[in-house]
Amino acid sequence: MSVFALAFPVETAFPLAQAVARAAVGSARPALGFGAVAAFLVIFKPLIGGFLRAALLVFSPRHSLAKRQAVQRRNGVLFLNRLARQYDDVQPSLAAEMRSLASRG
Repeated sequence: MSVFALAFPVETAFPLAQAVARAAVGSARPALGFGAVAAFLVIFKPLIGGFLRAALLVFSPRHSLAKRQAVQRRNGVLFLNRLARQYDDVQPSLAAEMRSLASRG
């Protein structure tokens, strides 16, 4: 008989209670850890999002306004020409109008 038997008489009287308590604590410990990580992520979500956005800007910086407008204009011209090709057989006058709009740029 050890000193702990005198200090904790319930454990000596109920060894099953000790096993149940260990199992409960053993299963609750990972759940508490995951809960702490989830709470951390929820609380600091805006900060983490800002860090990720800043890292993205480091690797692929945003293009200038003039370049973005030029790309948008080019995409618009390509779209109008594509539509003109689709309507070329059905409505040639509409296709010609779309081509003239696309040529204005």
